[in-house]
Amino acid sequence: MAKRGGFPGGMPGNMNNLMKQAQRMQRQMEETTKELEEKQYSASAGGGAVTVTVSGKKEVLSVALSEEVVDPDDIEMLQDLIVAATNEAMRKADEESQAMMSKLTGGLGGLGGGFPF
Repeated sequence: MAKRGGFPGGMPGNMNNLMKQAQRMQRQMEETTKELEEKQYSASAGGGAVTVTVSGKKEVLSVALSEEVVDPDDIEMLQDLIVAATNEAMRKADEESQAMMSKLTGGLGGLGGGFPF
């Protein structure tokens, strides 16, 4: 009677191919992650009065303010505009990251993000 749970003589061909595909996907995801981290995303608020640029690593790189938005009597509006522009730039980074990763995973959805590759 054959032993259950093992493959005598090594992995069958389709399992070997699956491992190769997983390794290729891991390399592609690492390359894509590096590429995304090097990108920059900008967004404006208040009709361009505030522009925030973030990296693919989700770090704020710069905040540009036009002079007319700097009103000492209305600090709250400036704060709100900075938050809005920052959130929009982060959303852009997330959207591109998700789109590029879903291309690699072939629409695996949650499965692709759960693997260490």
